[in-house]
Amino acid sequence: MSLRIAVDHDVATPAYEQLRGQIAEEARTGRLPVGYKLPTVRGLAEELGLAANTVAKAYRVLEADGVIETRGRHGTYIAASDARSREVAAAAATYVERTRRLGLDGDAARAAVEEALRAAGGS
Repeated sequence: MSLRIAVDHDVATPAYEQLRGQIAEEARTGRLPVGYKLPTVRGLAEELGLAANTVAKAYRVLEADGVIETRGRHGTYIAASDARSREVAAAAATYVERTRRLGLDGDAARAAVEEALRAAGGS
């Protein structure tokens, strides 16, 4: 199994976001299984012709999202989906708490999420 990532420099989406999105999708679908060791930041940057800071930024966002985990000098790995699930649950709880403070009911909060998904191109 190998990491299949392609960055298109002719699109408006920043390279780090393309990289983040592709790795996240590969992990979500299981094409990159839990425990899969990702290339080093420098190695992937060299392979893709990107600056190391670009890859490092993508890795930082992926780690913050619970998609990957860094194990110090041992490398960076695809995280268990339960870690992502916990992260999503925490984000949802924070959202609900915030919408309640703003006085939104459940229908209004769900409508806001649906609108945000539409605006982001999701379903």
